[in-house]
Amino acid sequence: MVRPRGALAGVVGATFVSSAGNTATVVAAPFFVLSLGGGPAQVGLAAAAASAPVVVGSVLGGVLVDRLGHRRTSVASDVASGTTSLAVAVLALTTGLPFAAFCALLVLGALVDAPGQSARLVMLPRLATRADVPLQRAVGLGSGAERLGQMLGAPLGGLLVVGVGPEGAFATTAAGFAVSAVLVLACAPAGRVLAPTDVPGAPDRPDDAPAQGFWRDLLEGAQALRRIPVLAFVAVVCLVLNLLDAARWSVLLPLHADAVLGGAAAVGLVLGALSAGSVGGAVLYGTVGHRLPHRGTFVLAFVLTGGPTSVALATGASLPVLVVVAAAAGLSGGVLNPLIGVLRLQLCPPHLLARVDGLVRAAAWSGIPVGTLLAGALAGPLGLATCFAAIGVVYVAVALVPLVGRPWPTAPPDGVGTRAAGAAAAART
Repeated sequence: MVRPRGALAGVVGATFVSSAGNTATVVAAPFFVLSLGGGPAQVGLAAAAASAPVVVGSVLGGVLVDRLGHRRTSVASDVASGTTSLAVAVLALTTGLPFAAFCALLVLGALVDAPGQSARLVMLPRLATRADVPLQRAVGLGSGAERLGQMLGAPLGGLLVVGVGPEGAFATTAAGFAVSAVLVLACAPAGRVLAPTDVPGAPDRPDDAPAQGFWRDLLEGAQALRRIPVLAFVAVVCLVLNLLDAARWSVLLPLHADAVLGGAAAVGLVLGALSAGSVGGAVLYGTVGHRLPHRGTFVLAFVLTGGPTSVALATGASLPVLVVVAAAAGLSGGVLNPLIGVLRLQLCPPHLLARVDGLVRAAAWSGIPVGTLLAGALAGPLGLATCFAAIGVVYVAVALVPLVGRPWPTAPPDGVGTRAAGAAAAART
């Protein structure tokens, strides 16, 4: 039997491996399209096929996690992701893989990936309690592992494409997903209903609560999100944050680098510093996060994530300055992400957690295409400096919103998540 801290380490390791595999797949996909003779339009379609379904997968996957159990869903997600990656490699090397079939496999992989991410998050309260580790530390480790996987998965994907070709890259990521599935199967606790978080009095679904339909379960999660104002605000924040980050890092920064900083190498340096800082921020939060106030930390981290970088880019700062500022922004963003995860875990009733988390993830992912489209449309008419300045203003404005509201709670509000308990009581009488 795996010891409690070993179990937590195993799930964190699975998060790292799965994240690295997903990122390597994203890097390998456009090169596979090019190997088929595709052009820019086909590369764009493949990118959309690998990202847009995550929104649907996040919404529907939360219900699956709550119904099937976190361990079973995580393992199934990794197995399905690995199967789609392996299918790409096998079909490409044998019968051949047309572009349409490749996109279909990317869609399937994106759909099944999101439930696994939610499942690994909702494992953390029980694992942290058993390991006698603060919840903030467990979430910080998980977030840091995910960021580290993204940071290392990108160059790994590039090296695999160069060394063994796009087909070999997909085959290698399939093996990585298998490793992640084995780690979760060996380390994660079984069970459908989560143990309460470290917040006393958190309600749970009774074992004898009557079964509901799939869409009723999904509606219950949406109602819970609506009735917890802080989490509803977090969902909006995730959408806005990803919208702004997609605009400035995916569209505006490359344009700025091409015009001012000397090209693609500058983009790599800035984004590399941002990624390295985010890993450090997640580790920092995991170390001291349990001592920090939620609201004050959120406001400060949000301001530092978006404000200084936007000012530096808008004023035409030199590349060395941008690298330093990006590293600092990554550090703040690395604190912000696990903090948002802790808020979800503490404020949501355990039996609704995966559904609420799925809705928040869907909101976050839906902001990415909107941000890239807006940046592409406005960069020309407004100019890059104006766009960067506007992003900074919106970042700071959103960050200051919590200061005018009530203090943030540390437990689920009364009455949220109790419908199932009431239904069970009615059934017993």
